[in-house]
Amino acid sequence: MIIGIIGSGAMGAGIAQVVATAGHTVRLLDQNTQALQRAGKSIQGGLDKLAEKGKLTIEMAAAIFARLHLTEDIGTFQDCELVLEAVVEDLGVKQQLFKEVELLVSETCILASNTSSLSIASIAAACQRPERFIGIHFFNPAPLMQLVEVIPAVQTRTGLAEQVRDLVRSWGKLPVLAKDTPGFIVNRVARPFYGEAIRILEEGLADMATIDWAMTELGGFRMGPFALMDFIGHDVNYRVTESVFTSFFFDPRYKPSFSQKRLFEAGYYGRKSGRGFYSYAADAVQPEPTRDEALGRQVLNRILAMLINEAADALALNVASKDDLELAMTKGVNYPKGLLAWADELGPATVLATLDGLYEEYHEDRYRASPLLRRMVKAGQTFFQHEAAGNHR
Repeated sequence: MIIGIIGSGAMGAGIAQVVATAGHTVRLLDQNTQALQRAGKSIQGGLDKLAEKGKLTIEMAAAIFARLHLTEDIGTFQDCELVLEAVVEDLGVKQQLFKEVELLVSETCILASNTSSLSIASIAAACQRPERFIGIHFFNPAPLMQLVEVIPAVQTRTGLAEQVRDLVRSWGKLPVLAKDTPGFIVNRVARPFYGEAIRILEEGLADMATIDWAMTELGGFRMGPFALMDFIGHDVNYRVTESVFTSFFFDPRYKPSFSQKRLFEAGYYGRKSGRGFYSYAADAVQPEPTRDEALGRQVLNRILAMLINEAADALALNVASKDDLELAMTKGVNYPKGLLAWADELGPATVLATLDGLYEEYHEDRYRASPLLRRMVKAGQTFFQHEAAGNHR
């Protein structure tokens, strides 16, 4: 299979390495000569490291790189069977791109976008044959991250999502099927990890270091929300939050925070700029958390209840299957447990009581419990067992 990839940034180059490693001929397109050369060096460097670690032989690494063709000429895409774009998150740019691609490729060529926040249906609408269009969303860095979200648009022909899912699986990845809703699975369900942490900070209930400590030491998350936002970059993380909020018709559950907006406006993007929520200057002394377990549990339970509620609502609205929701959060953002299984462990009634307590205190719609969670508690059910063993006392 010949695969064309448009955009040679970190994501495009990473996807090119994945599909070339899987045995495909890859055409990596960028009109920026320097960006294309950087991508080639990056892929070569990645393959060399794998060879050094013994994960590939030198011959295998050379064969993979030989399947990669760097090009500035879109005309070389004529015989591609799949074209995937990984360019700037701008709807107009993506639509114009596929108008051009469609004039070159065969009628059977699959067209795909790696967008993380735009509507697949909107991009597909620019195509003469939108039924062959689909979302294939990788996570950065693509060679290392296992999860790939496969998102059919309302126009996508029946069976294409399953065909693409099988293809992605053949690349050694873990594909999940997601409905074409804002944020798909991961960027939708993960919003409270950031938003509720900032809310707790703004209210003065706990400081950044304490919230990060609670989530890592008590919750088992790999990074706390403030360290993670600084790592991702507020230029990326804030924009995704803003995009999801806008796309959900300003649902308060996804409301961005002024604290993060001000960092974004100031250019304090996090690690990449030397300052975000934390300072990354050479002489910076990082704040110490207040290691108060009762406070830490309060922080963890509040953020966790919000995350579980988001996963429950995604399930209720058929955004994804139960298993795909769990896979997405454990493999896409490395959560220590699937959120629905975590809900079962805590007890859905406990989660609901936390949410209802927050709603009672604030009377804000951001704390409204998912109707599915409420129905399950009423029926004594859990997500992965029909009856909750302890709910019939």
